[in-house]
Order: sequence, then C-alpha cells, then structure tokens
Amino acid sequence: MALTYQQLLTAVPIVLDAGNVPNIVGDAGIGKSALVQEVAMNLDAKLFTTVVSLSEKGDLAIPVPPLTSESFVETKNYGRLANVQFGYSETLIDIIKYAETHPNRLILWFLDEFNRGTQAVQSELMNLVLQRKINSLRLPSTVRIIIAENPDSTMSGFTDREYGVAIGDAAIKDRTVRLVMTSSTTEWLEWAKTAGINKLVIAYLTQYPNQLLVIDPNEEDLAPTPRAWERVSRNLDQLQILDDETQRQLAADIFSGDLGAEVGVAFAQFVFAQGHELTVKTLKNAKNGEQQFNQADEATKIKVLRSWIGPELATEKAAMLFLKYLQLVSNDGQYAIVQTAGDKLTELLQPMYEQAIKHPQGAVSQLYQYFAEVATRGDNR
Repeated sequence: MALTYQQLLTAVPIVLDAGNVPNIVGDAGIGKSALVQEVAMNLDAKLFTTVVSLSEKGDLAIPVPPLTSESFVETKNYGRLANVQFGYSETLIDIIKYAETHPNRLILWFLDEFNRGTQAVQSELMNLVLQRKINSLRLPSTVRIIIAENPDSTMSGFTDREYGVAIGDAAIKDRTVRLVMTSSTTEWLEWAKTAGINKLVIAYLTQYPNQLLVIDPNEEDLAPTPRAWERVSRNLDQLQILDDETQRQLAADIFSGDLGAEVGVAFAQFVFAQGHELTVKTLKNAKNGEQQFNQADEATKIKVLRSWIGPELATEKAAMLFLKYLQLVSNDGQYAIVQTAGDKLTELLQPMYEQAIKHPQGAVSQLYQYFAEVATRGDNR
C-alpha cells in the first residue's frame, strides 16, 4: 500500500490534526521534501527543517559551562561544582522564538532523513518526537513534527532497498504513522506542465512513463528519480543555448550524470531525434535510414519494426529491408518484436511461407527463416 504525492497532500494534514506524527517513507528523490513544503504552504504554517543525517550527537542540547559565579555550587567536603546548563540548537531556538512571537500560527518541524542519522542522534530526537520535550524544554503546542525516512530492507515492501540507514527504534515505528510514498507519472507530468519543466522531458516521460523512477539495486548506482529529472530539465535548458555540435558532444554524459548511462543515453538520443522521428516511411525512403535507425533508442526501434509487420513483408523488397533493420536490434529486442507482433505475424507467416517455397533463396525466405530462428532463440532461454 502506498500513496501518491497528491494523496499525501490530504493524508499528512489528517494525521497532524489527529495529534499524531506522520512518518513519510519514500525512495530518495521521490519528492518528500517538496511534499512537506507544499503541506506547510497549504496549512499556512511556518516550516523549519532539520536534516538529521547531517546532525551530530549533542547538536540538539549541548552542555555549556556556567556563565556567572552564581552557577557554581560550593560544597563542604567535595569541592566546587559547576551547575551545567544546556544550550539548544539554533533551529530549536528559532522555533521557540517564533512560537512566542506568533502564538496562534501553526509551526511544522520537518526532521528529514531521520533514519540516516546515527543511532545516537536518533536517540536525542526520540523525546522530541515521542514526548515533545528535551531536558526541561517542552515544545510549544503550536509545533507539529513530521519525519521522513528512506526505506530500509526491514520495511514491508522494501526488502530490495540498500540505503545506508540506521534502522529506527521500535518506539518510533509504534508512535508514528508510516505513510509510504509512491511515484505517479501522471501527477508528475501535470505538475511539470506548470513548473517550467523542459517540454522534451515531458514528451519523453509521456512516451516512457515507467522511467520517472527506476529502482533496481542490482543495476547502476545512478538511476532516474523525479528530482533527477528536474535537474535534467535545467541542464537541457542550458544545453539548448549552445550550438548543435556541442550539444551532441556533451548531452549523453550530462544526462547520464543524473539518470545513469542507460537512460541518460536513451534520453539524449530522444532529444536529437526530435524533428527526425523514426517511422516506417522514413526507413523506407530516407537515404540515411540506417544512421537514423542506429541513433534511435531501443524502445523506438522495437515500436517501429513491430508496426511494420504486415502483408508487405511477403514481398522481396520489403522483406530485405526489414531483415536489415531487424538485425540491427539487440537479441532481446528481436525476440520482443517477434513475440509481441502476435496475430499480425501469425497471419503473415502463411503468405511468407508460400513465397519462400517459390523463391527459396529470396529475401522473404531469409526473413521467414530468421523469424523462426528468433522464436527458437527465445524458447531456449
């Protein structure tokens, strides 16, 4: 079970109004921080943020030496003792000051990357989250706490995650409301249209919606996330100012730095293919059809060749051209074309077979045999 960004905009205030602490769990880059910012805006609340992963033990309440002679305690037998006071972190001081000067305004304190802090740091924050106090200080009643965590392998539905987290105390799990955040490409694209996201990013994710967020711990260390696509959009805006040759030299590497090599290269190919869309017609008519085909991403190649399958391939000229392009696709891509062509290919095989009998050395015969070879290759996997 998981909630999208828009659903969480409703769910988080419900949990806050109930007097509970929302714990938003989601993959890095999915939009947790942006969500909390929008929740604060919608509630007209003052937002304070502490990145727990950057905190050190003692940051919240650091013992400080006495500042005046009155802070020392004289004893008869044990010497002079210091009555040690506590100094509080700057954020906590700001929250208290703001609460005093704005007693009627809601305050949200966002503890981001909570389980990426050390166990010692998490322990310091426990009383604030669970008891709303630390040492002698109590949080004002206008303060509400929201925490966010990256998933760890002990959480239901996230056994494949490998984030460097310190698994949280059971008390946190028991006293907070876990709200799992998932991505929605539909929602993201609606937002992107009003947020100045580059139109080519929107077009690419409209065509390949499953690439908004890619989670595969066995693959590259970089992978697409909603946050990464925002950076790609800004980088693309700057690239498009440059001349075409410079763009082609830099684009794949720059995009791969956010999306990983596979998706980064595919997106670069998509960008430069605009205005030169790959279709069956262009493959049959263009002098540089092979070059254009090689520059297309794998998904586009498969889509175009799949659409080409029809009665025309029982003719020598079309069969020869189709076979040339089919052999330029990866083995997995070839198998996908043959398998997903379905009924279209089944209907085509009989007239191809008849033509192959008449001309056993012809292109139709070669294509017919290649189809059979690809299908057999898949069966032997």
